[in-house]
Order: sequence, then structure tokens, then C-alpha cells
Amino acid sequence: MSTSITPDTTAPVPLKWIGPLTLKTGDGTETLDVPLATYESPLWPSTRRGALVSGRCGGIRCTLIDDRMTRSILLEAPNAAEALAVTAYTREHQDHLQTLTAETSRFARLIETHHQIIGNLLFLRFAFHTGDASGHNMATKAADRILHALLKQFPTLKHVSVSGNYCTDKKVSAVNGILGRGKYVVAEALIPEKLLTRHLKTSARAVADLNVRKNLIGTLIAGGTRTANAHVANILLAFYLATGQDAANIIEGSQAITHAEARENDLYFSVTFPNLILGTTGNGKGLPFVEENLQRLGCRETRPPAENARRLARICAAAAWCGELSLMAALTNPGELMNAHLRLERT
Repeated sequence: MSTSITPDTTAPVPLKWIGPLTLKTGDGTETLDVPLATYESPLWPSTRRGALVSGRCGGIRCTLIDDRMTRSILLEAPNAAEALAVTAYTREHQDHLQTLTAETSRFARLIETHHQIIGNLLFLRFAFHTGDASGHNMATKAADRILHALLKQFPTLKHVSVSGNYCTDKKVSAVNGILGRGKYVVAEALIPEKLLTRHLKTSARAVADLNVRKNLIGTLIAGGTRTANAHVANILLAFYLATGQDAANIIEGSQAITHAEARENDLYFSVTFPNLILGTTGNGKGLPFVEENLQRLGCRETRPPAENARRLARICAAAAWCGELSLMAALTNPGELMNAHLRLERT
């Protein structure tokens, strides 16, 4: 009897457009809806509540701090001294390494190299600009080209792996937050007291205190690594599925930090995303629903390389800000979270 299984062509996930949320831009503000694909139905009204507040408070400012994709190669040297000599070579010949990078892609550009030497093992971490793609394959291709050039330059080196986990790809780590991987975005807004009271049923002090006790201290005692947030992963996954992203990248992306300050009776609320890995070109973007969603988000315009992907990262950060604010406000009110789930989901 045959045991082969014919897979389904799709795995449908419910998707709704939520909004409008309001973004602050250099020219003023912009309002737009965002697509979220999720089985967790309370996510939609909760994020919508945060979006409502974003419009009433003048918009969410989303600042892109950095943009890069990384790949680390792993080489074996005869000893640590020879491994160190290789690192000196990479520093002194950055232009040559960039030439090698350019041979692999018209968009890839080497911007930085870091290293770690463990015994006779050499970990080299390369950071690249990769245009509008998230850049996994582009970075790997360029790193592989550099790897083989180093093997030729240093005959005593041995190939171990084109990926040495110092990247770090789809795993929790400190290095991505420190050195960067993906889009580094800060989403922030100042929320007046009257909006906190009317729409969120909370106060600036309550949210700020909860953030310290839950997101900071709670995460600390749990052993969290460069993360302090309530549920950023929920929004990231929903947004990633709706826009054709590699969903496993929420592992790094959810290492976000929520910060809240009571400024008299108003609330400064921000979420920092050091590792938002997404793009507007590449695998998954050719699906009709993804193409339609990216078009509706304004990420199919004629812009300089990388600017469509950077726009998408800002929108993603703003959506996650909305969901994070709404949940944090709900958690200051006993019973609100559970009552919402009971009302909106099957038990």
C-alpha cells in the first residue's frame, strides 16, 4: 500500500485588514489599514483599538535606525594565531571583499565584518545591505564567495560551514540586538491622559509600572535574552503571514523592548525592534494575495533600492506598537484580557 501523501497547496489562515492606524512621516501623517493573518481572533479588535489611539494622538513615529542582513562563516585554522591573521586580512582588504560580494548580486553590498576566535575555530560574521529583499540567500551567496576566496588565500584554512550560528539565524541570541540583523526600528508616540482614560481605561502610571514589573522584571527572572515585551510575536506572525515573509524570523523579531514612561499624566510608549527581518521581494512575494497586500500597503512604488522594504518594516513596527499598547492597557484592568478571549473565541 502506498504511503505517499499529496500535500495541500495552501494552508488558509483567516486574514483581516485592521485600522486605520496613523503613521508620522516627514511630511505630516499617513493613515492606512494593515493586514493581519491569525487564528487568534481577539488580536484584530485589540490591534484596532491601538490603531484608533494612534490616530487620536497624532500618529506613531517609526524611525529606522539600521538595515542589514548577516551571515557568519566558520573556518578551521591550524591555531589561533593564524586565525587572527585571517581577521587582519579581512580588515585590510574590505574593498576586495566588497568586489567579491558585488560579483554575486547587483544589490548586495558588504558593510561590516566581525569575528570571534574560539581555539583554532574562526567565526567571521559579514553584514550586507540587500536592497528590498530580506536577504537571507543574498547574504549566504556572498559569504560563500568570500569563504572560498579566503580558503584560496590561506591554504592552511579548512572549510567547516557557510553558516556558523554567529549570524544568528532564527534563534534567540544577544548578538543580533548588539550588532544588528534585519531592520532596526523604533515605534513611539505620546498618548494624552484623556485618550488613556476614554479608549484604554487606564492611566500612564499604571501602564508604566506594569511595564517595569511584567516586561522588565518578569522577563529578567525568566531568563529572557534582549527582550522585554508583552506579545510582540503575535502581531509579527500575523503581519508576516499576510505579507509573504519567512515566519520563522519572528524568533529574532520578537526580541523587542517595550518602554513606557509617565510624563505627568500622559504616556510615552515605545517599542524597539532591533531585528525586524522582512522584505518586499524574494521567495513568497509572488503569491497573488501577497502581491495585492503589498500593493495596498504602498510597498510596490518606484523608490530607491531598499525603500519599499524599509517602508514595510515601519508599517510592521507600527502595527505591533498598536497591539502591544492595547494588551498592556488591558492587563492593567483585572479580568479584561480573559473576558475578551471568552467573548471572542470558542472555549
